[in-house]
Amino acid sequence: MRVSYKLGLSYLIAIAVLFVLVNFWGKSKCTDRAEQNIKLQLRNVVTNLSDTSVSDYYEGEETIVRIRHELSTMEKVLNVRIWLVNAEHNVIADSSTQSEPSVTKDDYDNSILEQNISENVVISPYFSEPMLACSEPFMHNYRTAGFICAFIPMSRMKTEASAYMDILNIGMIFIFLVLFVIFTAIYFYTGIPIKTIKIAAGEYAKGNYDHEMKIKSHDEYKELSDTISYMVSELKSNEEKQRKFIANISHDFRSPLTSIKGYAEALKDGTIPYENKDKYLDVIQFEAERLHKLTSSLLQLSSIDSGGLSLDIKSFDITKVIRSIADAFEGTCRGKKIQLKLKFDEPKIFVDADQARIEQVIYNLTDNAIKFSNKDSEIILSVRIKGAKAVISVKDFGLGIPKESINRVFERFYKSDPSRGKDKKGTGLGLSIVKEIITAHEEEIKVLSNEGAGTEFFFTLPVS
Repeated sequence: MRVSYKLGLSYLIAIAVLFVLVNFWGKSKCTDRAEQNIKLQLRNVVTNLSDTSVSDYYEGEETIVRIRHELSTMEKVLNVRIWLVNAEHNVIADSSTQSEPSVTKDDYDNSILEQNISENVVISPYFSEPMLACSEPFMHNYRTAGFICAFIPMSRMKTEASAYMDILNIGMIFIFLVLFVIFTAIYFYTGIPIKTIKIAAGEYAKGNYDHEMKIKSHDEYKELSDTISYMVSELKSNEEKQRKFIANISHDFRSPLTSIKGYAEALKDGTIPYENKDKYLDVIQFEAERLHKLTSSLLQLSSIDSGGLSLDIKSFDITKVIRSIADAFEGTCRGKKIQLKLKFDEPKIFVDADQARIEQVIYNLTDNAIKFSNKDSEIILSVRIKGAKAVISVKDFGLGIPKESINRVFERFYKSDPSRGKDKKGTGLGLSIVKEIITAHEEEIKVLSNEGAGTEFFFTLPVS
């Protein structure tokens, strides 16, 4: 269900609930309040009369005519029928007439005089409808001298309750308008951004990564859109990297395959003299080894990407590992007149890591250093202790890396200058594998380089 439908349904439910509350519970409360107000009004009328005018009459300070006039005025002002009843229950003054009333004790139920409030009082023919009566006795010389009785039609309570209801209904209409504005604003601030994000997601799913998602608010929807935009930029970047990755693989496979195919066909059809076959078979073997190395590196990276890089963490002497690697490269270094120097803070330094993986890292870094070192130069393999970490460094004084390429040396297949390396068997994947192995150890590897002055790769491992 769309957000607009949900908000519309919520609006209708809110209106229905308010309507039920106002017209059922509210109506009952309004009727009760109207009844209480009218009863209080009657009570005040009879109490004030018994304390003032009626008492003055029995004290001889007021005449019955003046009292009748006063009661008549009060009826016009308050819309309340008032009787003055003597001790014998005969009506001696009626606000509806200036003459002597004809109502006697036999014309009505005298029990209403003994009750403070009486509802649905019927007195024919003096009242045309049921009345609400309120009675209050007044005293003279410590005895009941009579009663003040006030009457209001029962229908007046309903009328006043209806007036309250009209006010409530007008207020409810205003509330409905306010709620409509609120729900419209909620839709504007929630539904429209969601719709915008949905449209953008559909475009991105089609591969249209250039679609712009415009969210003007500064809230969670903006954060969501920024996150999606970032994700799309990463997808776009990854797609570009994937295209380059495939292009690089195709190129790196095509070159050796072309050589192998060409020389194999030439050997087969006799184009190459038989006495020269060993030379070209060496070329075929060289290219086959290059393909094997490339395939092995790709398989290893694929295993790392799929979470297949499992580590066997244990304590071992990193200086012993470096000495073994230095011995392995002794012949190569001798041929290029490169001197390998080892520098350790201590003769033995134990670290916690996967020994086989770290051997691979140091081997690859040392191999790279040799490839890009000049003759009669040196390479320094060192281990420094820095707090709880061992810093392993491989530093050469060779060609160096251009400044614009330093941040990309760990990218797969990236070669800042393919012509720099003397060894053409390089795949461009060695440093990527090194980076993945160190990252799997939750450590960092960094590079410092000055073009023409050499390069230093260094990474950390926890000291045992």
